[in-house]
Amino acid sequence: MEKKYAIGMDVGGTHITSAVIDVTNMKVLDSSVHKESFDSNLPVNQVMDFWEKSIRLSLENSAIKKINGITVCIPGPFDYENGISMIKGQAKYENFYGLNVSDLIRERLSLSADFNVFFENDATCFGKGEVYKHKENLSKKVMAVTLGTGLGSCFIDKGRSVNSGDLVPTDGEIWNLPFKNGMAEDYVSLRGLLSKYYNLSKIQLENGLELYNLAISGDEKALKAFQELGEDLAEIVIPLFKKFSVEHFIIGGKIANSNSFFLPAFQKKIKEANCEVSIQISADNENAALLGAASSIYGLE
Repeated sequence: MEKKYAIGMDVGGTHITSAVIDVTNMKVLDSSVHKESFDSNLPVNQVMDFWEKSIRLSLENSAIKKINGITVCIPGPFDYENGISMIKGQAKYENFYGLNVSDLIRERLSLSADFNVFFENDATCFGKGEVYKHKENLSKKVMAVTLGTGLGSCFIDKGRSVNSGDLVPTDGEIWNLPFKNGMAEDYVSLRGLLSKYYNLSKIQLENGLELYNLAISGDEKALKAFQELGEDLAEIVIPLFKKFSVEHFIIGGKIANSNSFFLPAFQKKIKEANCEVSIQISADNENAALLGAASSIYGLE
């Protein structure tokens, strides 16, 4: 059987990581991983220069001659089905609003009009990638979240993302669910974490690393801020665990690296709610996202 290969791209507001994926075996070709930093608010042609460079270098370094598709992990709002950017007023990709990004990629790489170019929410890519990395999860109902500058989420049933219907929130997103005096992302995200510390200490920190270092040093208010984040995350996801019948829960994103500070509080709440859910902390967000991207092409004839 001929192996299938795809380009996976993990795209953010300031970076792109691309790689060639062995879709047949769902493995990232390590030699092909390429990273670029850039400003996504540059003119469209300049941003596409970075994308094209990254893709071409990944292909060159992999020595793979034929690819079956390209999948781009990109944050919303985005018309993923039609490849059209709907991002506006978010200090990223401002010049891409309303553009068909599929066509931009095909044009840059001189690809045919019917060449497979897929788009997927970045949190969904992460969750699907973790499922495909651990094949035992392909038979389970899985929920995944990414904790970072925002609160990403996805719901997966037997390897397929679920983003509509009565069992999950609209588009599978939880960041905007009503919570306390605002919405979920106000409390469970980097800004939520820094806000918790400010409320406790009246000290405004510049970034999450400062708070992490304070927690390592034993600062009680920093430790309390992380504990509150764990409790808030549990309160947000417990109803979703029950509604979607979640069997496995995956936590990723930058804040996941601080799990020793928030996970005990999270687990305590989960246990009190009688939720029997296995919990996994991702050790490799980037590769997971790339694998999740390629899963869109997995099984294509």
